[in-house]
Amino acid sequence: MNFEDRPYLREIQLKRDDINSFEDYPFSIPAVKELDYLEFHPDVTFFVGENGTGKSTLVEAIAISQGFNPEGGTKQSTFFTSRTHSDLHQYLKTIKSFKQPKDGYFLRAESFYNLATLMDETGYLGGYGGKSLHQQSHGESFMATLVNKLRGNGLYIMDEPEAALSPARQMAAISAIHQLVEDNSQFIIATHSPILLAYPRSKIYQFSETGIYEVSYEDTEHYSITKDFLNRHEQMLKILMEE
Repeated sequence: MNFEDRPYLREIQLKRDDINSFEDYPFSIPAVKELDYLEFHPDVTFFVGENGTGKSTLVEAIAISQGFNPEGGTKQSTFFTSRTHSDLHQYLKTIKSFKQPKDGYFLRAESFYNLATLMDETGYLGGYGGKSLHQQSHGESFMATLVNKLRGNGLYIMDEPEAALSPARQMAAISAIHQLVEDNSQFIIATHSPILLAYPRSKIYQFSETGIYEVSYEDTEHYSITKDFLNRHEQMLKILMEE
């Protein structure tokens, strides 16, 4: 593996001087409002945070800035069902390495069904293991994409890939991600999964009401809350149910 080739995407910068008002969406989102720049890990960069903190909005904008369809897929995926994405990508400056990725994919949980329908309609299933994604469970189709479609030497952007994956499948996903990282790939992933977040060769950015900051795995709420619940689930359930 040639570490000098990556990260393909080194950094993003918010073009703050081009923004008319930080009171308008999506610039009013605290994480975006406070954004200056973000540097990416050569292997995996995670975005974590509560719903509404802007992690999916930013990961979507990054994907669009790199030429991906807002609803997911490869750069050649041109299907369109509804325009729900923001214009944030127009205000991002991207800093890239000298080497371009040979492969790329934007895996988006909420619109994956639409992508699967397109693959069925076009008959383009070879890259997904040759089986209709609709004839597999949601988790199986996600794993088929991760294992069969992604070829390595790529930039892969994912928004909540764990949405369809059992804990066991999330661990299998870590293995697949690692194999692709070993094959000169870079990942940017928005997630709620404490299992995926455990991947060691990574940088974790916490999104909050005060902005974006880097944290260690053990300092994420996802880790601490899950650990506390599993270690004291009877006491925690009693407290929660009494409330």
